[in-house]
Amino acid sequence: MAQIIDGKALAARLMEDTRQGVADIVAATGSAPGLAVVLVGSDPASEVYVGRKISQCRKAGINSIEHRLPADTDQAALIALIDSLNADPAIHGILVQLPLPKGLDAAPILDRISPAKDVDGFHPVNVGRLSSGTGGLVPCTPLGIMLLLDSVIDDYRGLNVCVIGKSNIVGKPVSMLLLEREATVTVTHIETIDLPDIARKADIIVAAAGAPHLVRGYWVKPGAVVIDVGITRITDHDGVTKLVGDCATHELDHARAVTPVPGGVGPMTIACLLANTVKAAKMGLK
Repeated sequence: MAQIIDGKALAARLMEDTRQGVADIVAATGSAPGLAVVLVGSDPASEVYVGRKISQCRKAGINSIEHRLPADTDQAALIALIDSLNADPAIHGILVQLPLPKGLDAAPILDRISPAKDVDGFHPVNVGRLSSGTGGLVPCTPLGIMLLLDSVIDDYRGLNVCVIGKSNIVGKPVSMLLLEREATVTVTHIETIDLPDIARKADIIVAAAGAPHLVRGYWVKPGAVVIDVGITRITDHDGVTKLVGDCATHELDHARAVTPVPGGVGPMTIACLLANTVKAAKMGLK
């Protein structure tokens, strides 16, 4: 039976570290770190995500400042808000909730955020620092994935890793983090020829393709560690809706360890966002 890697429990431990970090900053400066969350429009999923982030900020002791803008906000107004947040010494992290409404170009908005306050880790400067191994703020989901892996793996040297998915948010950055640990990484995607054969050779599989139940049991060799990043709401043959990942977890009893969906990568992503906010605040003290 595969070990279930409990993302909720690991996230709770990371939150305790974050609360202590906040307390240290308050003791040193008299004020808590500040995270600005920018939400444009009223996308229902984004509303839920922002609500969760703000709730967790309160629990950690981080000051969360919410900026809600109408869906018809133009590019210039949004950039002006980012500029004002960059200049505000009480703000240590800036998060622009994606997707943005139609008509707004996300790339220049994200590029406008100061790299020192880019707690999502998407700014080209932070991407460059990650690729060169020179520090910076790391994207939250890949950072969470590494902490999940660290809970079951001590030494990555020489391990074969198959990353399924080549996104800038997960696939590419997690590949770079694994390369820094001396793993041998193959980045694939759903168009990769002989993908099951490649996956079957891996000691670690990170599935981030956004394709429900893509990874079947025969794709996974005995003793492999499987991180399931995907999350999709489906309706089964009985008409019941449920959340599933990119892996057919019920077929992975022969794996060494797997993450559940939900309750695996998801909780770690928000916990890492808050940890990045504390890191950014501490960097600002130096």
